[in-house]
Amino acid sequence: MKMALLAGGFSMFRGLEKYIIVWVISVLISSIAQVMLKAEANKEHESRIKEYLNPMVVTAYAIFFLSTFLTMYALKYVPLTYSPIIEPLSYIFVPVIGVLVLKEKLSARRVLGIVIMLAGIVIFSL
Repeated sequence: MKMALLAGGFSMFRGLEKYIIVWVISVLISSIAQVMLKAEANKEHESRIKEYLNPMVVTAYAIFFLSTFLTMYALKYVPLTYSPIIEPLSYIFVPVIGVLVLKEKLSARRVLGIVIMLAGIVIFSL
């Protein structure tokens, strides 16, 4: 009974799955670009030009550019009302990628925040 309720709650996505996946990928690669920029910001650079015009930074901005186009493509098919469900995923992706790539530590408070956000996404999507 409970699973049927959950499965029925996600019926609003029916037929949009492909475009929602594109949008989630867009949010994911945007999150990767954010972590790339953070990694570069933590480094010392010889000059301001080298700080902003190095391959990692340029690549991160190119990824943001790609992410924008993927989001625009998805929004041609997915109603904007789904934005509160999909866009907050970046608040989950960035800390997780930060832990995996930059070896950052997650505090209990931050983990609780991620759990609350996930619960909110699930509740909003019902």
